[in-house]
Amino acid sequence: MAEEVTTVTVKHGGASHHIKVAAGPDHNEPTLGDMVSVLTQVTGVPPTSQKLVFKGKSLKEMDQTLSALGITDGCKIMLIGKKNCPEEEAELKKLKDIEKTLEQVSKKLQELDSELSGIQKGFLAVDLRMEALSKLEKRVKGAAEQFLRILEEVDAVIVPERFSDCRLKRKGLVKTVQEYLTKCDALENRLNQEVEKTKSKNLALSK
Repeated sequence: MAEEVTTVTVKHGGASHHIKVAAGPDHNEPTLGDMVSVLTQVTGVPPTSQKLVFKGKSLKEMDQTLSALGITDGCKIMLIGKKNCPEEEAELKKLKDIEKTLEQVSKKLQELDSELSGIQKGFLAVDLRMEALSKLEKRVKGAAEQFLRILEEVDAVIVPERFSDCRLKRKGLVKTVQEYLTKCDALENRLNQEVEKTKSKNLALSK
């Protein structure tokens, strides 16, 4: 099935931008949210600062398809909004760099989860499990420590009240890190349970 694309002209300041809006990965038709994302790339105006006007009406429903809003090929839309100031962009860059580190550590946590699942399913000989679980426990604790350090880095980024994009990004990062720390706790609990099970099996085998 061919990707559906809507081509529109967006006026911003004294410039006109001819943009193509494609549907996102989780839906079939381009939405207002998809257009906002394209405009952020083209104009540098962040989503929270964009005010879009079409035929005198302000567009707000991000999940609405462009066709449902009456926007078709060739339509003209007005964008009102300013780019972030250089100071806010600098703080945003810090947060985005932290976000990249967070993604890397989260991938490690997923790998640790998969390794533990493999042990729980019996993919490792009983006599090798204790050593593997011990190493896994150290790595999970290491991941938790990395998440805590990331949380400290996020807390260290001072965000003024007027930097709305930064504040949203910072809030989102804090929430995500806290969720990963909860996953680390759950993984440690599973590890402890598996250690006790393995000890019981080893004891039964030694008799």
